Amino acid sequence: MNTTQPRLSHSAHLMARWSLLATLLAVVVIMLGAWTRLVDAGLGCPDWPGCYGFLTVPHDESRMAIANARFPDTPVDVEKGWPEMIHRYAAGTLGLVVFGLAVYAFRHRREGVPLRLPLFIAAFILLQGAFGMWTVTLKLWPQVVALHLLGGFTTLSLLTLLTLRLRDIRRSGGAVSGADRPTGLRRFRPWLYGGLALVVMQIALGAWTAANYAAVACTDLPTCQGEWWPADMDFQHGFDVTQHVGPNYLGGQLTADGRVAIHVSHRLGAMIVLAYFTVFLALLWRRTKRTPLAWHVQLVAIALVAQIALGLANIAFNIPLSVAVAHNAMGAGLLLTVINLLWRFHQQALPEAATIQPTTTIEREVTA
Repeated sequence: MNTTQPRLSHSAHLMARWSLLATLLAVVVIMLGAWTRLVDAGLGCPDWPGCYGFLTVPHDESRMAIANARFPDTPVDVEKGWPEMIHRYAAGTLGLVVFGLAVYAFRHRREGVPLRLPLFIAAFILLQGAFGMWTVTLKLWPQVVALHLLGGFTTLSLLTLLTLRLRDIRRSGGAVSGADRPTGLRRFRPWLYGGLALVVMQIALGAWTAANYAAVACTDLPTCQGEWWPADMDFQHGFDVTQHVGPNYLGGQLTADGRVAIHVSHRLGAMIVLAYFTVFLALLWRRTKRTPLAWHVQLVAIALVAQIALGLANIAFNIPLSVAVAHNAMGAGLLLTVINLLWRFHQQALPEAATIQPTTTIEREVTA
């Protein structure tokens, strides 16, 4: 009697539930980070990991006096401190869950659950925490802020891959079903990776836009400041990644022309992503519309339309807080739907021999 499979399914089941929880929590952390940034609370606490040397935001007179004495240049602003600390509490909780996953994977490594990916995510969380610290200590230096934002999306992506892998292990013990597998999908593989690269670059542009407070540089549609191509855009200044660490980047230090260049670049990136996926998804839909893969294609299309609509609403309604936070969250959603489609594509496109031993690059990376 084979007892390995029940142990594998049970371990993968528990780990998959915690991995899904971590993935959802990562989305919350990204949204809280956007909220913190949008209410200009990135320096609501001038130190790290506490707030003015306390575990919570000082609010009574005695602690506020101590805090103001410690940081005379940044007096306590309770309304700015709490968004920052709530974000830190959520990020810290996510870190604990990720470390728990790594420990569980190590303890049950002989039962066939993934080990390298949970350990890598745990190590990456430490790096992400360092960027969170540098975001504060370097006074919102745009380079660090942008990398910190990208790190959050990277963490979310890695947790999503782990969740998908664990779910497949739990359902099939690692085997890939050949039922309803569409044919001729291999030619779409470069398109998929190209689409993923475009989404990542657009997210990076969005991170740079947010880090330099360029979202409000253009307040009209479809033009920018009444022009289709503003004549005074300064791309050299807008994309200067060699800026020196300044005293305080709250509110941004770029010129208006530099911010316009960033904003217009982000708009152009959105148009390229929209055009690319419109063609790609239409072609893929024709091939997969009668297969289980069709639903995953639709998810990408839904996320893309929602993200474009939220981006337009941001400009039309002058960056309302709820819409701006939703735009950040849907950016994560679009990335996850593309990753999910890529994962499902590999599962469906595997040859019959792969039902025993996974052979694709993405499976090798996550199976270990």
